[in-house]
Amino acid sequence: MITIAKFTLAPVAAAFSLMLMACEKETASATAPAPRPVRTTTIEKRETTAPLTFTGRIEAEDEVSLAFRISGRLLANDTKLGDRVKAGQLLAQLESQNEMNTLRQAKAALAAAQGQLTQARNHFDRQETLFGQGWTTRANLDAATQARQTAQSQVDAAEAQLSTAHDLVSFTELRADAPGIITATGPAAGEVVQAGQMIARIARQDGRDAVFDVPAQLVRSASTDPQIAVSLMDDPSVTAQGRIREVAAQANPVTRTFEVKVGLTDPPAAMQLGATVKGQVQTSAGPMIDIPATALTRMNQQPAVWVLDPSTRTVSIRNVDVLRFDEAQAIISGGLDTGEVVVTAGVQTLHPGQQVRVLGSEP
Repeated sequence: MITIAKFTLAPVAAAFSLMLMACEKETASATAPAPRPVRTTTIEKRETTAPLTFTGRIEAEDEVSLAFRISGRLLANDTKLGDRVKAGQLLAQLESQNEMNTLRQAKAALAAAQGQLTQARNHFDRQETLFGQGWTTRANLDAATQARQTAQSQVDAAEAQLSTAHDLVSFTELRADAPGIITATGPAAGEVVQAGQMIARIARQDGRDAVFDVPAQLVRSASTDPQIAVSLMDDPSVTAQGRIREVAAQANPVTRTFEVKVGLTDPPAAMQLGATVKGQVQTSAGPMIDIPATALTRMNQQPAVWVLDPSTRTVSIRNVDVLRFDEAQAIISGGLDTGEVVVTAGVQTLHPGQQVRVLGSEP
């Protein structure tokens, strides 16, 4: 009986031992979870570009302000914004009564001077004939010569005055000197205007400039002949490329910025004069640390990243200084050194000291 009991309990004890070992393994598995899979990148400094964006406006490449050369009262001003004009087209007109009176006076003075010249020439011809026949003196001939020359000078002066009077009459009319589009208008009919006062501004050609106000520091540090992308503010899909055509020699006394004109290459028709545009240019920012934007997280309300220790394969969180970032990448100005390994995927499920497994490496 005793022998039978002994052999009966042996299998039970063995089974119990196996169950105990299985429980220990499960406990060990529960206390030591599998390393978290992540993706990483090694920090290195690379040449980066910094996009600079400015807001400006579309202007004509060749634009001129038209004005009268003389003062007067506007009789008519038919200029309207956006009108297309032809070369020689009448735009505005001054009252011309005074100028017409001056013209008539100049014509009368010329007629009188021409009459005196005719008389002086006839007298000279007679004196010259008589002197040749010995019937007059040298003094009389010299006097006739002087009178003829004086009369000729008076005719010349009268002709110059008549030409000036014609010019004054023509100055009462303002005409377009080239085909173009009216981009600005001045006083209305009935107003008294001064010489040189803007009556109309005309964009002479179809060329377009994007005009921006740029700080002096950027003007000095700008690269040579940069390519500039220009797009409409209200419709970013309308774009054009351009290059700097002109930089103002003097800063604006109020804003202390320089006016920069960017000549556009084949601008679309939607980029009309006066439209608000955005210009963007890529400038070199020197060697800097850039990481994927997915690597960023937060700690203590500040940007942070998870740094991997390759020897222990554990991670620690560290605050960093972000210079700028977008949807693709972040530029780091402090907190990381070249050669360190940063987690770029799986950052939201990590905790300090956690072991990780880098995807793509051996387990």
